[in-house]
Amino acid sequence: MTDAGRQANYGFIATIVAVATIGGFMFGYDSGVINGTQEGLEGAFGVSELGTGVLVGALLIGCAVGAFTAGRLSDLIGRRNVMMLAAGLFVISAFGAGAANSAWLFVLARFIGGLGVGAASVTTPVYISEVTPAAVRGRLSTVQQIMIITGLTGAFVANYVLARTAGGSTAEFWLGFPAWRWMLWLQMIPATIYLAALTLIPESPRYLVLKGRDEEAKSVLSKLFGAETADAKVADIRHTLATDHQPRLSDLKDPATGRIRPILWAGIGIAVFQQLVGINIVFYYGSVLWQSVGFSENDALLINIVSGAVSILACLATVLMIDRIGRKPLLLMGSLGMAATLSVMVICFANAVMVDGQLSLPGSFGLIALVAANLYVIFFNMSWGPVMWVMLGEMFPNQIRGSALAVSGLAQWAANFAIVLSFPWAAKHVGLPLTYGFYAASALLSFFFVRAVVKETKGKELEAMQG
Repeated sequence: MTDAGRQANYGFIATIVAVATIGGFMFGYDSGVINGTQEGLEGAFGVSELGTGVLVGALLIGCAVGAFTAGRLSDLIGRRNVMMLAAGLFVISAFGAGAANSAWLFVLARFIGGLGVGAASVTTPVYISEVTPAAVRGRLSTVQQIMIITGLTGAFVANYVLARTAGGSTAEFWLGFPAWRWMLWLQMIPATIYLAALTLIPESPRYLVLKGRDEEAKSVLSKLFGAETADAKVADIRHTLATDHQPRLSDLKDPATGRIRPILWAGIGIAVFQQLVGINIVFYYGSVLWQSVGFSENDALLINIVSGAVSILACLATVLMIDRIGRKPLLLMGSLGMAATLSVMVICFANAVMVDGQLSLPGSFGLIALVAANLYVIFFNMSWGPVMWVMLGEMFPNQIRGSALAVSGLAQWAANFAIVLSFPWAAKHVGLPLTYGFYAASALLSFFFVRAVVKETKGKELEAMQG
C-alpha cells in the first residue's frame, strides 16, 4: 500500500463517497421507476409498442447528451458542480413526468431527467476515483453500482407498494391522481436529499490542480490522505497535466499517429458491450416481460424486487473481490456467465405457447426462465455492472479523463437507447427467442473483446495510467 493509502482518512473518504453515490441511487431510481408505469402511460397517452419504446427511451436520449456534455463540463466547472446540476435536473424531471398531460410533455420531462442521469453516470465514477487511494479504489467505486441497483430496487419496491395499495398502477390514489404518477413524483424526495448533501463535500483535488488552485487542492488532499503526502500528490498530479492547454476533445487523438487513442476504443467497447447484453430490458421492461409470459402484474412487480435484491448481493460480492483478483478476470467471468444464462432463457422462450390468447411458459419452463434470469442478473452485477463504471473512472490518463468519459458515456447511453427502443417491437415481431439470442451472442463476443483489448488497472495510481 502507498503512503497515501496508509495515511488516508477513511472515515472522511467513506462519507464523501456515500454522498457522491446518491447520484448512483438517483441513476437507478430514475431508470427503474418506468418499470411498472407502462400500463398507465399507454392508457393515458394512447401509444403503440413503438410509442412505448419512445416514452421509455426518452430518458436515454437525455442520458447520452448528459453523459457527453458532463465529461467536458466537469473539466470546466468541476465535478461537484456538475453533480449538483444533475440533482437539480432530477427534481425538475420527477415533478414534470408525474404531472405530464401529454406524451410530448412526458418525453420532455424524462429527457431532462436523462440529462441528470447521464451527467451523474460519468461524473460520479470520476469523482470517486479522484478522491480514493489506489488500493481500495475498486471497492469504493463499486459502491456506485450498489447504489444504482439500490435505486432500481427502491423504485421497484415503491412501485409495488403503490400499485398494491391503490389496487393497480392505473387505479386512483392520493388526491385523485393514479398510482403511476405518484411512482414518478416520489423521486423528488431522494433528489432533494442529494442536492443538499452535495453542498457538504469538497471538490475533486485533481480538478483544483487542473485549474491552478493548488492551495485548495492541498487542503483537500490533506484531509483525504494526510498533510505529509499532500505536496507530493499535488506534484504528481501537475506532472501528469504537463501540457500548456486545458483538456479538450482533440487530446483523444494520439499526437504521434493522429489516430484515436487505443485506450479510448477500449473504453467505448466496454461501455457498448455493457448494454448489448440486454441488462436494461430486465430492469426497464421486467414487469411487462414477465406478464407477457403468464405472470400477474403483482407477481411481476415482486419478481422485479427479487431481481433487485440479488443484484445488490452480487455487487457486495464484487466489493470483496475487485481489488483482490482484478477488473479483467471479473469481466471475463461475467461474459461467460451471462452468455450461458441468456442461452437458457432463449430455450425457455422458444418453448412458450399461447393459452387463451396469452403467451405462457409451460411446465417447468417458467421456473427455469425465472432462475436463469436472476442468475444472469447476478453475473452482470458481479462483473459488467460495477466493473465497467470502475474502469471508465480510472483507466484514462488525467489529461484525457473528462473527454474520454464524455465519448464513452455517449456510446454507452446510445447503445442503451437502441436496445430499449427496439425491445417492444422486437419482442412482438421478431420474438423473444431471437431477441434474447442477440443478447446472448453479444455476451459471448464481449468475452473475446475483453481478452484481446482491455488492460488491467488494479492497484495502479491514476497518475500512472497510460493512454
